[in-house]
Amino acid sequence: MRLATCFTASLLLGLPSAFAEVSPSPATSFTKQANQQVLESLPFSDTTDFDLARKGFIGKPETLTIKDAQGNVVWDLEAYKQYIKLDAPAPATVNPSLWRNAQLGIQYGLFKVVDKVYQVRGYDLSNITFIEGETGWIVFDPLISPETAKAAYDLISEHLGEKPVKGVIYSHSHIDHYGGVRGIVDEKDVKEGKVQILAPEHFTEHAVSENVIAGNAMGRRAVYMYGALLSRNAQGGVNGGLGMTTSTGLAGLIMPTREIKETGEEVTIDGVKMVFQMTPGTEAPAEMNTWFPDLKALWMAENATNTFHNVLTLRGAQVRDPLKWSYYLSETIETWGDQVEVKFQSHHWPLWGTETIVDYFKKQRDLYKYVHDQSVRLMNQGYTGEEISEMIELPDSLGKFWPNRGYYGTVRHNSRAVYQRYMGWYNGHPADLNNLPPAMVGPKYVEFMGGEAEVIKKARKSFDAGEYRWVAEVMKHVVFSNPENQEAKLLQAEALEQLGYQAESGPWRSVYLQAAYELRNGVPTAGGTKTATPDVIRAMAPDMLFDYLAVRLNPDRTADKAYSINVNFTDLDTGYTLAVENSVLNHTTRQFENPDVALTLTKDVLNGVQLGETTLEKAITDGDIQVKGDIKVFEDFMGSLDSFDFWFNIVTP
Repeated sequence: MRLATCFTASLLLGLPSAFAEVSPSPATSFTKQANQQVLESLPFSDTTDFDLARKGFIGKPETLTIKDAQGNVVWDLEAYKQYIKLDAPAPATVNPSLWRNAQLGIQYGLFKVVDKVYQVRGYDLSNITFIEGETGWIVFDPLISPETAKAAYDLISEHLGEKPVKGVIYSHSHIDHYGGVRGIVDEKDVKEGKVQILAPEHFTEHAVSENVIAGNAMGRRAVYMYGALLSRNAQGGVNGGLGMTTSTGLAGLIMPTREIKETGEEVTIDGVKMVFQMTPGTEAPAEMNTWFPDLKALWMAENATNTFHNVLTLRGAQVRDPLKWSYYLSETIETWGDQVEVKFQSHHWPLWGTETIVDYFKKQRDLYKYVHDQSVRLMNQGYTGEEISEMIELPDSLGKFWPNRGYYGTVRHNSRAVYQRYMGWYNGHPADLNNLPPAMVGPKYVEFMGGEAEVIKKARKSFDAGEYRWVAEVMKHVVFSNPENQEAKLLQAEALEQLGYQAESGPWRSVYLQAAYELRNGVPTAGGTKTATPDVIRAMAPDMLFDYLAVRLNPDRTADKAYSINVNFTDLDTGYTLAVENSVLNHTTRQFENPDVALTLTKDVLNGVQLGETTLEKAITDGDIQVKGDIKVFEDFMGSLDSFDFWFNIVTP
């Protein structure tokens, strides 16, 4: 018996290497017109970013396909390179601004940022940065996968000579900034003190917890956000906004040896002096920027990239605080704005020149604050999140600034996120207080509108008029009324495709096109997100594990039951009681004196059972778990836990 199912990591997509065939539609005249308007409204004649993205180039392999030890492809830039060319105009099926972003993102290899600072870009969703010390490298944010991190390490070693890694800095708690650490560092060297690993305060808690409680739902929605099943062509996946896409290796985690807790804290590793700025609650709940005073270089983690970031990610997460985000950018300007000569970060390309950098910081700061302030202003006038998203517009000084474009986050959904942060899901209208869900409301709408055939007939006219948002909305009701209506599903897919072709945001494009894919082909049954790695499982505190077990408890299987289980960890010198009553699991360190059953074991044994390395029965037989009381109580408890189906429906009932 396994103690618990493994947990999903929402950025790691373990999907087949060959993408399923789809039958997308071409761009309509309305989509071509919309994309032409983008081409005419933005300053495409400004090619400065292309110069910046190429600056400091040292070298690259001719092709870039990275495989794991079993020969599985974990990163394939070639799939994008075959159709995204620097000298090619945007296809009719791609927003020209997103195409420009993809052209910038496709430039890969080893780059010199400034003396002693190097980046390998295009080897994963994020960049990996190498700071040259007296005897080795300090590495910032070692990508998602060990395989991609190792390939980047091999590239810099090839061009600049082999040097050991002396330190690793995790800038924040998202998996694309720590998952590849085992590709460049041996944990034995960390334990022996040869390698230091620094992270912001509460890093481990947030890195482990982000995808545990809601991991299954977030993982499923991440398939939409990153277009995991989309073909790599002009009618499919183009770009993820922050980078091309995510690698699919088995992410790891080596625990930090030191947490940074205060702004202004200084650390020197291998002769490299670093000063940290804490920025919790911005792009991540645990995050920090780094100033290199001897280099006049400023590492901005993911707090200032070349896009408007997410206040709320489409895969799901807690709403971030754009006001706090703007505050920390002001603090950055005030602290180092008169000294900084180069700014670089964990995505995209660097920026050079003090005045240019400060101007950039101000516009990024004001972007977040403008969307916050204007959303709240309109909210206080009585407008709802949906209404605000239709009303709010950036001034040209912010909106036509290339680094502020919505390649990842957008003004529309970030303004709704601000509303949600303050007001929650309820928009104040009584009809929406206890409104019907789609599967219940769909048949009523269709009946009121004259039946399926009539709705489709009218929707087809709306499609022919270019009203794709409306067609997607109307067809949703038909599909949820009758999911077997193939004509309705195909019409909705066509509308969603046109919306995807027009989207400037990489995730928006992926969401629309992945939905169209599933409407045409059905919900996939293979692949999905990889289960969380052993490193993440072992890093989980018992409290976190028990919270996760609580959300898996099926009330129908525990109705009218009440029992208690003591769990004693000999290595942690800590005991817990799990109490089931009223179909709720509570846990506490104040143990019951007379539980129904008590288990004594180490956390490592618990991890082994959880990871499937052993079974509960074998652990008991081997003496690794001592049992006192009725073991059937524990077995009954385990039998009451749900296992989540990853491939739940999204665009069909």
